[in-house]
Amino acid sequence: MNHGPHEPHGPEDHLLHREEAFRIRGAIYEVNRVLGVGFLEAAYQESLALEFSRREIPFVAQPTLRLEYKGTALRAVYVPDFICFDQVLVELKAVSALAPEHRAQIINYLKAAHLRVGLLVNFGGSRKAQVERLVV
Repeated sequence: MNHGPHEPHGPEDHLLHREEAFRIRGAIYEVNRVLGVGFLEAAYQESLALEFSRREIPFVAQPTLRLEYKGTALRAVYVPDFICFDQVLVELKAVSALAPEHRAQIINYLKAAHLRVGLLVNFGGSRKAQVERLVV
């Protein structure tokens, strides 16, 4: 899996929040197993919140991330789908294929949230959910 300039920077990045990401992936694959493909993103988001709760994965759904410009808060905000364990950002898509703008979006979310690890999830591409791990 090639993430271009957002690949892990060193050996330690492969281990960053590894256990947390593993548990999140388990919940993602369970939602995919139960629902399959073809639903709107909102159905996957709601189902994943239920699965996170069942697996005792701490999360905040749709947190508001404030942006700043030179120390001044902007009215513009980012709203990712989840932040889990206060460390891993999870962004969901239900599209035929992930595009560069989806990866750019999660990188921006990570920067706004001051986090390093994000999981970009696509429930719409094939029979199995696609999960890309991005590190900044």
